[in-house]
Amino acid sequence: MLERVFRDEWGRVLASLIGYLGDFELAEEAAQEAFAIAAERWPQDGTPANPPAWLITTARNRAIDRVRRERALAAKTRLLAVPEAGEDDVYEADETAITDERLELLFTCCHPALAIEAQVALTLRALGGLSTEEIARAFIVAPEAMKRRLSRAKTKIKLAGIPFSVPPDRLLPERLVAVLAVVYLIFNEGYGGRIDLANEAIRLGRLLVELMPDESEAHGLLALMALHDARRRARFVGGELVLLAEQDRTLWDVGQIAAGRASLDRALALRARGPYVLQAAIASLQTEPEIDWPQIAALYRELSVLTGSPVVELNRAVAVAEAGSPEAALTIVDGLDLDDYQYLHSTRAELLRRLGRPQEAAAAYRRALSLTRAEPERQFLRRRLAEL
Repeated sequence: MLERVFRDEWGRVLASLIGYLGDFELAEEAAQEAFAIAAERWPQDGTPANPPAWLITTARNRAIDRVRRERALAAKTRLLAVPEAGEDDVYEADETAITDERLELLFTCCHPALAIEAQVALTLRALGGLSTEEIARAFIVAPEAMKRRLSRAKTKIKLAGIPFSVPPDRLLPERLVAVLAVVYLIFNEGYGGRIDLANEAIRLGRLLVELMPDESEAHGLLALMALHDARRRARFVGGELVLLAEQDRTLWDVGQIAAGRASLDRALALRARGPYVLQAAIASLQTEPEIDWPQIAALYRELSVLTGSPVVELNRAVAVAEAGSPEAALTIVDGLDLDDYQYLHSTRAELLRRLGRPQEAAAAYRRALSLTRAEPERQFLRRRLAEL
């Protein structure tokens, strides 16, 4: 029970505490202490009727106690006059206020003054509730290195005076781009096999839609993640990656596909075709019984014009090949400056294999293998090499 409450409510509790205390580090320490107290008391006393309110109240009391013990922290003296709440005197913020604070926390974690790696890590820690060790494993770095990265991010928030707030309307579009990008980066880390990270990204996507219901790109991102994740069971079989054309469609999650399409419909109803909406439309077409590859290639062309991304062009090349033109696809791939990108080489290898050029294909597979970290993808590449 407590573990579920932790996953569901950590971001809500932390956001409320930061809004009240004005200090990221103090709020996080107080939240951790409150959850530790809950782990001791709830099994004996029972789970309170309103777990997040109980946790916020307990954490706030512990923070006040700490400030009173450290009176030299003059910046926090305003808390000294705040009476400690009683056991039955729980925090009574309304749901809207808590929701706004979670949105503020999301934008604080994704502030453009922070490096993108720090944005991702801080979002996972603050809103996802992942431990430093879990985040370190996700990004294949030592826990101590991740601890320093998180500490630097929090210090920068404090020293740079990054506000705990939703930015004004004039800054919202560019900041929303950062928020969406961070959530999608988290999903992509999980899409290679880390199911927990993929689930966390989808949870954050749902939160973002809840907080910003009129943002078409938020709905588009949620749709995109849901549609991709619906194929999870078919995408990895026996620990190995399975390509779309070879997947067992009976393993696809039809309920999640329906939910993804519903999110896409809501995005399209807002009459905007941003990058995530276009990608979601492509993902939706890929779940049809008969995939319309020319239409997908056209959508990728539109997306390429919008983003200028060579990765999008690489995906367009795949669609062009599936539409029946591997030679044209190889021409696109060979014109891209993505030498350190594993999927360029695996895509190029596949095209060369189809065109009957096995030696060149083998060299491309070996280059892709040298750049690939995820073991399921490495197994797939090794199998392709063995087949050649």
